[in-house]
Amino acid sequence: MPSRPNTALSQIHMQIMWSRLIAVVEEQAQTLVRTAFSTSVREAGDLSAGVFDRDGKMLAQAVTGTPGHVNSMAAAVKHFLAAFPLDTMKAGDHYITNDPWLTCGHLHDLTVVSPTFLRGEPVGLFASTVHVVDIGGLGMGPDGRQVFEEGLAIPLMPLAREGRFNDDLMRIIRANVREPLQVEGDVYALAACNDEGSRRLIEMMEEFGIANLDRLGEHVIETSRLATIEAIGKLTPGKYRNSVTMDGYDRPLTLAAEMTISGDNIHVDYTGTSPASAFGINVVMNYTLAYTAFGVKCLVAPEVPNNAGSLAPITASAPDGCLLNVKRPRAVAARHTVGHMLPDVAFGCLHQVMAGGVPAEGASSLWNPQIYGGADVQDELGGATNEELPAFSTVIFHCGGTGARPGKDGLDVTAFPSGVRTIPVEATESIAPVIFRRREFREGSGGAGRHRGGLGQVIELGGADGNPIAMLCNFERINNPARGRDGGGLGAPGRVSLVSGKPIRSKGRQSVPGGDFIRLELPGGGGFGSPAERDPDQVAADVADGLISREAAERDYRVALAANGMVDHAATARLRPA
Repeated sequence: MPSRPNTALSQIHMQIMWSRLIAVVEEQAQTLVRTAFSTSVREAGDLSAGVFDRDGKMLAQAVTGTPGHVNSMAAAVKHFLAAFPLDTMKAGDHYITNDPWLTCGHLHDLTVVSPTFLRGEPVGLFASTVHVVDIGGLGMGPDGRQVFEEGLAIPLMPLAREGRFNDDLMRIIRANVREPLQVEGDVYALAACNDEGSRRLIEMMEEFGIANLDRLGEHVIETSRLATIEAIGKLTPGKYRNSVTMDGYDRPLTLAAEMTISGDNIHVDYTGTSPASAFGINVVMNYTLAYTAFGVKCLVAPEVPNNAGSLAPITASAPDGCLLNVKRPRAVAARHTVGHMLPDVAFGCLHQVMAGGVPAEGASSLWNPQIYGGADVQDELGGATNEELPAFSTVIFHCGGTGARPGKDGLDVTAFPSGVRTIPVEATESIAPVIFRRREFREGSGGAGRHRGGLGQVIELGGADGNPIAMLCNFERINNPARGRDGGGLGAPGRVSLVSGKPIRSKGRQSVPGGDFIRLELPGGGGFGSPAERDPDQVAADVADGLISREAAERDYRVALAANGMVDHAATARLRPA
């Protein structure tokens, strides 16, 4: 394309096209949501969508999606191009893989990449990722010891050639998963959304009269890179350390980080992190970088659009073979259990350098068990077995509270950092024979402080019609609750039990007998600032709104009033039961 002067008008023109590009990828993502079959995509939004230049650099991502998918996918397209060079692709081609080490970290995430052509010339690529409800194997739990046990592995390969789908691959997928209709439907949805992205991009390019994305792409990437570097330059250079202890599967694990802030880069070194686990909670390096970059970017450059340019100044490293940089064939199915903790690690480093502080730790790791049922589960628990009972597999997404912020309370029952939506009870009950007996806010679970941590929730669920179910549990923050900042209190730890009182573990495959229910008490976020600084009138409002218990409120009142040399018997009395 001929060069144009860098005038104010040309800059405005570039910005308009950039905004339009983001609208294009959001249309791509919404097509995926509308056409997907599984609730993890349709209801939770566990997906990503983006457009890439001809070299595989991400130009724009959809607003809808999760950072683990988006930022992993941002580094994945180059692997597709290495296997299938752009000049060998044709219109109607689609390519697929779920290789954890090339894409999003475990086999449940399928990524499809598709070229876009304008007048016979390739101008870019679209990529999309979804978390499918099942991929065979042991399922999305931590019990596997090697990735070979965790499901069907799809190497980099063609999904479709010139619009003709690879029927052999689709037959293999259907034969290896428990929910073939849902998984097959999601694969077609991935191709459909990329096609829609391509169609919208061509419309845009023809409308603006551009033959390629070279100049626009260069503008997007360089502007974003410089804006991120400018934001980094406002921080005090130096090295800042933080560590987080988490429950792990069979023993506590340490996530240790040293963040180096220089004039134009933030690098996070995870030396000192625990070695790889024998179980499937390990993380591959691209997923580690995805959530590290997200955590840093949330605080340092939140207004800069996410693309190859804004991601470039944020880097990470971890020793080979540690928990955050495992090699094949380590098990990785429940990698989110650890990966979702990484923004908390980054936040702890940035709290030491950012004026006013940063949010406290939150529940962070999603509680999203995979649920099974059928005659085999009945047999697993002993007693009568109904061989006519159909087998099923589904996954639910639920979350605890976020950490309190420097100027506000934490968010209740909000998925951060994953960004997925909670799957409505009705949606799960409509597609699987399970019953939710209870789902409500967990009173008093937010950490005390000048600003309180967000609340967790209480969920009780079991099999419909008195049938048993099995669950693959990956629950964190049981023994190591979210920490507060600047004197803020701990969030409430999570708890797992059966309503009948029988013990149940927080990790691994667990059985829920027919007629019984599992009770999940999701953790709360940590508090920010001393409870003595909290306004007593706000405490009373918290009690009235059911956000905290009367006992906790009275404790905070006593601390706050004593710190100010005050006594308010009338206010305290309002909190006591009649």
